[in-house]
Formats: sequence, C-alpha cells, structure tokens
Amino acid sequence: MSHAFIELCHIEKHFAGVHALNDVSLSIRPGEIHCLAGENGSGKSTVIKVISGVYRPDGGEIRIDGETVHNLTPIASIDRGIQVIYQDFSLFGNLTVAENLALNTELREKRRLVNWRRIHALARRALDELGVDIDPSAEVDTLPTAGRQLVAIARALMSDARLLIMDEPTTALTRKEVETLFGIVRDIQRRGIAVLFVSHKMREMLEISERITVIRNGRKVAEGPTADFNEGLIIRHMTGHDISADGYRWEPPEEGAGTPRLELAGLSKEGAFSDLTMAIHPGEIVGLSGLLGSGRTEVALSLFGMEPGYSGDIRIDGTPVRLDSVQQAIAAGIAYVPEDRLTEGLFLGQSINRNILATTYDSIARHLVIDRDRASSLTAEMIRSLSIATPTGEKLVGELSGGNQQRVVIARWLLTNARVLILNGPTVGVDVGSKAQIHRIIRDLARDQGLAVLMISDDVLELVENCNRILLMHRGRLVAEYDAARINEEDISETLKSFK
Repeated sequence: MSHAFIELCHIEKHFAGVHALNDVSLSIRPGEIHCLAGENGSGKSTVIKVISGVYRPDGGEIRIDGETVHNLTPIASIDRGIQVIYQDFSLFGNLTVAENLALNTELREKRRLVNWRRIHALARRALDELGVDIDPSAEVDTLPTAGRQLVAIARALMSDARLLIMDEPTTALTRKEVETLFGIVRDIQRRGIAVLFVSHKMREMLEISERITVIRNGRKVAEGPTADFNEGLIIRHMTGHDISADGYRWEPPEEGAGTPRLELAGLSKEGAFSDLTMAIHPGEIVGLSGLLGSGRTEVALSLFGMEPGYSGDIRIDGTPVRLDSVQQAIAAGIAYVPEDRLTEGLFLGQSINRNILATTYDSIARHLVIDRDRASSLTAEMIRSLSIATPTGEKLVGELSGGNQQRVVIARWLLTNARVLILNGPTVGVDVGSKAQIHRIIRDLARDQGLAVLMISDDVLELVENCNRILLMHRGRLVAEYDAARINEEDISETLKSFK
C-alpha cells in the first residue's frame, strides 16, 4: 500500500463558537480517487479549505509526503501540487479559453509581452492532453457548464497537480456529461494524480471512488473502501437515520379522473417541441425527462409564459388559457420553480421574507401600503409549514443551504394559490436529507391541496420514487409514457441512452 500524499490528523476548526471540524482525520494516497461525503453544512467545504491553505486549523496536524506542514497557505498548497476546482470554476468568463488556460503560466514566468501564438499553443496542448475538443478562441461564458468545467480541469493539470479536489462537480451536469467527466477523472488517476471527489450523491460516490469518508456535523463518522458501502449505509451515515421512499400513488376519485387540472393538446413551438398532448389531474405528479436538447425546459418556459408564440391548446380546469406572459401564467394558476434557483429563482441579497412575498405584495397591500401584520403572518406560516431552517425570516436567503433555498422558492409560489406546479430539477444541488424533505413537501402539496405537478428531472430515480407517471421527450416530441409503479430506474435509463 502506498504512503499517503496528504494526511489531516485530528483537525479542529472553530468559527464564532461553531465547531466546524471536530477531530477530523483524512488521508489521500497518490493516484487514489477518494470521495468525501456529507450533507450541506457537514463540514466538507471547511475540509477543502484546510487542505488548500485557505483556513488555518485551530488544532491538529497536516502532513504532505510524510512531512508536517506548518502554516499552510494557498500559494504553498498550490506549490505542493494541490489544485481545487470549486463549483463556480473560478474562470474569467469574458476571456477566451486560451487566455484562461495560459494566464497562470504567463504570470508564473513573469512574461511582460503577450505572444498569442504561444498562448494558443499552450491551451491547445492542455486540451489535447485532456482529450477534449474545445475551441481555444471561444469566450468561456459561451461554453456550457460541462465545457467550463473541462477548462477548469485542464488549467489545474497545467500546474503539475498531484491532488485534484473537485467540489460537487456533477451538480449541473446531465448524465451523459457525468459519464464523460468520470472517464476524464479515471484518465487523471492513471497519471498518478489523486482526486478528492466531494459530493452528496450516493450513486456517483459508489461509481467513481475507491475509498469513501463521510462526515456529519463536523465529525468523521465513517471511512473505508467503497466496496464496504451501499446507498442505504451512506445515507444513514450522512443523516444519522434511514430515509425510505415508497413511491407516490395518485388515485382518481371514485367517479373517474374527472377534468384534468392541466391539459395540453397539440402544443407546438417551432424549433423547440411539437404536437404535445398530455393531461395532469388534481393531486397527480407527472415526471418528464429527456436528454439535453429534448425540449423539456422549453415546454416549462412556454407554460410559464416565458416563451410565447406557441400553437395548440392549453386548458386549466377545462378552461382555455393563453400564456404569452408570466403575468398571464400566474393569473391562470401556474407556478414555476426553475432549475437554477440562484440566478432565476431568488433575490440572494434580500431576506427570506421578501423572497417569499415577491409575488404576493399586490394582494397584501391596501392603498399601496403593505399590511405588515398580514405579511408577517404569511411568511411565518410558510417557514413553519415548509420547515425552512432559519432563526428568523429576516435572514438573507443567500445564506441558506440549497435545500432551504429551494423551499423558499416553493413557498413563494404557494402564496399565489397555484393550481399547477412546474418543477425543473427540483433537487439539483440539494443534499440527501433536504432532498427527501422536499420530495415529501411536493407529495403533500399534490395530495392535500390537489396541485397538478409536472416534475422535470435528469434524476430518473427521483421520478420513479415521486411520480405517478413518467413521460420521456426526444427531439421535441413525447416518445414514451410509463406507469412509475411498473417500471424501474434501469429500464428508463436504458431508454434514454438509446436516444443518443
């Protein structure tokens, strides 16, 4: 067995009275793919920042190549071959791929004049070594998420990396993109470079890693070879209890299904989707999946009035509606929770209360003056009923965990008395405990309030466990429908693979 490249020994870290890391030990060997698992707030990010020299531990010891390192700084960490790829990739969006890749080299070599031929050659070599086909002259902001991530990986490897830390690397990737990333991670491993894969996604941990370390509430609670773990055991270690999903069953009233809450007939939009026909009844949760570019997000945006110009019919509770604006969609009783809650769903610099009330101010104002008692009552009820973890509604929503942020978005739309709830990637970037709670909230809303729910997701298991029916889209058309109780995740995943 090879000696560890880096060891954290009994690390302690405090922040304003919070014990962020409590006696945490971790070792990573050369060429090892090691997964650090835990829920949001468990201490994963603090571990990353200790390894990368951003945080100085209050106690314990850091060893690199068997040598105790005192006062590890970010520069010293990089010099020793430690590279971190954070969720935002830390790239310059207005610069080209080549400029992003060559910048560190140019600064390190203290070059005073720009040689564009040399910069493009450096970039092309870095991308070729990674085996990816990305235009070095493209601006980074024009690349998809997966492309930006590959640029960040290529840049890290240019700095003679010995340990690559990847912080939640698959949060915004499709399954196909995840498979591509895993192939690259294994190639990196074959070069003898260690990878610390930081995640809360159980299946991905089991698929990519050789060893798993689980932390909960700042403590290490489990560690061992990946073969010793399964999904249930990881969930138990991460959350401290078992989480089960029995599947969601919607039963129509005795007299029959009745009038659909949402009904589409021949819905088409040029270049996006065509001839869509479906119905969702009160209390029913219908899943929608498909590969990137299948048209599923365009359907959601059209239903929420963000992409007008469709043809075909849309009915809400049997009444024809026209949805050419967000205002028309809200008035018709449609609520939309977007996939990217940070840029599309929340006002991060505003309080939880203000975010919850964002679509409700008109209804709680009298003569342009807000009824503050009514506002306070509504937000308190939403925080309580959706179990939003906060000491006060005045806390900034940007300070919440991903799961609590998602609940704030859902709370906002519930105050509009919505009849149709469209969820696009409802648990993207949410840890396993919060994910289960959000699923429970969605089920309860459908069952108790009669909401018709359209759940769009790449996570096939999420659809199987929470939906009554599952629809698949391909190239803008609905191509398959399944009863969730009679189909399994593997069968749907195989069907999706056949679309490639």
